[in-house]
Amino acid sequence: MDSVMRPAEDSGSNGVTLDIRAIMESIPHRFPMLMIDRIENAVSDERGVGIKNLTMNEPFFQGHFPDRPVMPGVLVIEAMAQVAAVLVMRSLGVPRDSRLVYFMSIDSARFRKPMFPGDTLRIEVVKQRKHRNVWKYQGKAYNNKVLAAEAVFSAMLIEE
Repeated sequence: MDSVMRPAEDSGSNGVTLDIRAIMESIPHRFPMLMIDRIENAVSDERGVGIKNLTMNEPFFQGHFPDRPVMPGVLVIEAMAQVAAVLVMRSLGVPRDSRLVYFMSIDSARFRKPMFPGDTLRIEVVKQRKHRNVWKYQGKAYNNKVLAAEAVFSAMLIEE
């Protein structure tokens, strides 16, 4: 895992950047359900920033909607959860095959600005609390520095 982690490039940051290989080592999601391309400023079990570059090749754009392609809001929430799941798994230092992170709740979800092909989704997640094998995070998704969506969600770690 460490071979694909490197210090964050942003000056003043104390997190790390995780490339797609590190993400795929941490969570089981694969195309077409892998919703993040990179994580920046990751501080295990605390916070991180996920990046998703949207292209017209995304499978969901084919049917949502053919004449005006828009990223479904539920997939924006899924992207938030994937960023949080990577942070959780990396903080535990366990192999991806042995545990999975499952949604438990989604609260206070708000969708403010649609995302289209060509947009870059910037997903900021911050841990609110952890109790045993349950984590609660706040997520905010930005499109061109404008708040596009936000939610509070919780997930449980399950031993497989």
